[in-house]
Amino acid sequence: MMDQLIQRFPAQLTEALEIGENAVLTQPTEPINKIFVAGMGGSGIGADFVAEFIVNECKVPYLVGKGYDIPAYIDKNTLYIASSYSGNTEETLSSLAQAEKVGCKIIIIASGGKLVQIAKEKNYDCIIVPGDWPSPRACLGFSLVQQLYVLYKLDFISKTAINEIKTSIDLIKYDQDEIKNKAEKIANIIFGKIPVIYTTDRMESVAVRLRQQINENSKALCWHHVIPEMNHNELVGWTEKNNDLAVIFLRNKDDFKRNAIRMDINKEIYTKYTDTIVEIFSKGQTLVEKSIYLVHLGDWVTWYLSQLRGADAIEVNVINYLKDELAKV
Repeated sequence: MMDQLIQRFPAQLTEALEIGENAVLTQPTEPINKIFVAGMGGSGIGADFVAEFIVNECKVPYLVGKGYDIPAYIDKNTLYIASSYSGNTEETLSSLAQAEKVGCKIIIIASGGKLVQIAKEKNYDCIIVPGDWPSPRACLGFSLVQQLYVLYKLDFISKTAINEIKTSIDLIKYDQDEIKNKAEKIANIIFGKIPVIYTTDRMESVAVRLRQQINENSKALCWHHVIPEMNHNELVGWTEKNNDLAVIFLRNKDDFKRNAIRMDINKEIYTKYTDTIVEIFSKGQTLVEKSIYLVHLGDWVTWYLSQLRGADAIEVNVINYLKDELAKV
């Protein structure tokens, strides 16, 4: 099932673009000087990507919250976006209730649930995405694209990133077989090991996405860090030989020169401590294209890894257990 959802990612992006084009939003009544997105897990990661995509264009801070509360600086001059695929995420609902009290401009992105109900009752702008996908983490394209359209339609960004989503679709659609073959080879290399994912600070969302997908699809632990920050701390932790670790570098041919040099030196250092080092280079011309390519490749890696581990990539029983226990309190 999960492999079918991953296969449909290009189609999902296409559908998401159509939804975004048709979305109707009202202009804020107050001047907006910051944007706050509330979302968890598969719904929240979309905001991380958007933050990276727009950093050189959006003139106001684009902030992401992944918890129950909102910061003290959230006020009536804040554009507040609640992103939850199910529409029932309790942390996001709690955050929304607080945003309402301070008078934010509120926009909902969800497939249904309590969020859509609240939007209808209180006449909030609401973008409804398809609700027939069985796994929220497979719906990255819906949340990511809708957030870009919100920013575009409210005049915070141009349509550049949206157009680059369009070109990304062709990139992954027509390279599908090559991507899957590469992903299967990578999965075989890292199977039985703990992945350690490194990339540059400009693409941390890609590393986070891969980490989360290894957790949920492959049912395995891993960690990630970014260069150059990890060169000021985590690098010192590499002191013991451990072939149970598999280092994965997510790279771009046009990475900032100093960071590219750092990666090369880091690679040299890690070879002393583990025999498994994988370098994955992106494809594409822009940050958006490269990110979408690496996301799709990474999703396939986690699918093949789940098969090697004999894991059900769809099930999240322990999360459901946690929610059931919380509901009792």
